This record gives sequence, structure tokens and C-alpha cells, in this order.
Amino acid sequence: MALSTELLWALIGLLLTIGGTFLEASIAVPSRDWSNQAIQTHSLGITYQFGAGLLVSCVGGRNAAVLSQIAYILLGLTPWFPIFAKGGGVAYLREPSFGYLLGFIPAAWVCGYLAFKLTPRLESLLISCICGLLSIHVTGLLYLGSLHLLGWVSRVDFFKALFKFSIEPLPGQFAVVCSVTIIAYALRHLLMY
Repeated sequence: MALSTELLWALIGLLLTIGGTFLEASIAVPSRDWSNQAIQTHSLGITYQFGAGLLVSCVGGRNAAVLSQIAYILLGLTPWFPIFAKGGGVAYLREPSFGYLLGFIPAAWVCGYLAFKLTPRLESLLISCICGLLSIHVTGLLYLGSLHLLGWVSRVDFFKALFKFSIEPLPGQFAVVCSVTIIAYALRHLLMY
């Protein structure tokens, strides 16, 4: 892929990730009452920010996705751009959730590598997205463990954070991974690569 195209995808990835931070993922469910044709939405308890990185990985490649995620984290660590869920700044390094944000970088690389190594089928894109999601969780858990060893997180807080950031959001994250897979598949065929 040409450098200018990768930079364009990196910019798209950065903007999608920032926008995804503020958009809560929901699922639409038809009403149980057949006389009422309304569709209800239910929150999945997560945002789309990690899905944006996976989407750019599957469509724009690993280099563009990694660049976009590095830019996102660096912008969030500055005091001028509070783009993380709880704000931003250097103090965010002590947040238990920061390790999961750091996980966006290896996730972008792994997902992008696998997405372009395999033929662009639904199954292969799904596998690359799941591997990217796994990378986020592994990095987050390693960061949580490091915070615990440094004494910044107590043992009780470690297990609370483990449940809050790794176990509780998994169903919603799998739903986002499925939608990212379908969108990436359509875009890869539309763009013919």
C-alpha cells in the first residue's frame, strides 16, 4: 500500500477511534409486543473505540492502524486533548483501564497482519479481529499486573478491574467484532483488495 494511502487510513483510524470513544454500542431488538412495531435499543455497556482500530486494521492495514492508535494514545496523554473515557493527561497512566488502551497498538498490528495475510473472507477477518481483541485483553492484564506489583492497585482492586475490564465487556465486544467483520468484508470487496 502506498505511503499516502496508509497516512490517509491512519487519519481515518484516529478520527474513528476518537469518535468511537464517545459512541456507546447498542443493539436493536424488536418489541415483544406484536401490536407495537417499535424497535428497542439496549446498551452493550461498551464504546466503539476498539472497534474503530480493528476496522482500520482490516481495511487499511497494520501500519496505518498502528500509527492511528499510537497517535490516539499520545493525544490522550496530553493535557490539551482529554479524549479518553475518563479524560486524559499523564495521570491516566495510573488508571487500571490504560493497559487496555495500550493494547490497541498490538491489536492493530496483529489484526492488520492477519487480515492481509489471509484471503479476505468473513471467517479470516473474524479470526483476525478476535486475535486483535485477545491482544487488547492480554496487554490490559499485563498492565494491571504491573500496577499491582508496583503497589498502585491493591489485590481487591486488581480483581475488580479484571472483572470490569476483561470479563464484563466481552459479550458486547464480541458483538462489535462481528459488526466490524461484516463492515470490513464489505469495504474490502468494495475497494477490491
